[in-house]
Amino acid sequence: MNAATALARLRALATPVITTADAAAALELRPDAASQTLRRLQAAGLVLCLRKGLWSLDELPSQAALAEYVTAPYPGYVSLQSALYLRGMIEQVPRVLYVVSLGRATRVDTTAGTFSIHHLPAELFGGYDHDVDTGTKLATGEKALFDLAYLSGTRSRKFRTLPEFELSSAFRPARVRHWVRQIPSQRMRTLALRRVEELLATARVTANTGRPGVGISGHEK
Repeated sequence: MNAATALARLRALATPVITTADAAAALELRPDAASQTLRRLQAAGLVLCLRKGLWSLDELPSQAALAEYVTAPYPGYVSLQSALYLRGMIEQVPRVLYVVSLGRATRVDTTAGTFSIHHLPAELFGGYDHDVDTGTKLATGEKALFDLAYLSGTRSRKFRTLPEFELSSAFRPARVRHWVRQIPSQRMRTLALRRVEELLATARVTANTGRPGVGISGHEK
């Protein structure tokens, strides 16, 4: 099978990112043969290996758009400091892309950058906008703040320190408190609510409505 035919079959999958297993099924090849075909396509500059077993069929996509592919087979969305930055709520650029997922917590290095993935239980998963054009799922400012407050009370305590942040006039504290009420554990609810109130009390309130050029439109889930 020549490169043009192989690439056409892969693009027919209508997804910007595929696994080696996806390619094997589309090309009707064994996984090792499919991997070899993908490597040839990469050498020709037609695909890009993001990490072992994961390939981009387009030019290097944005890191945020890759989040759910990296957490697969579990869903995931961009949140925590990354969402706060993209929403224009903090100035400091995170060194990794923070993602929350139903899968286990882990760190994943890819060609597009490093992903820091953190687990949330199913009842607390949601509160994001979905850009159907890019596939990017980005936590609302309220949900990103809640995710930080909740995860700061877990055993890892990775999110105890937060850069100074801003709240626009459109920010709705009631949405954050709504998520707090969804926490099954009374102890965790108490800890999260305390942390939320601390964060809200120290935030600066501005007329800013988002960081130009990096916001996201779509429907909240």
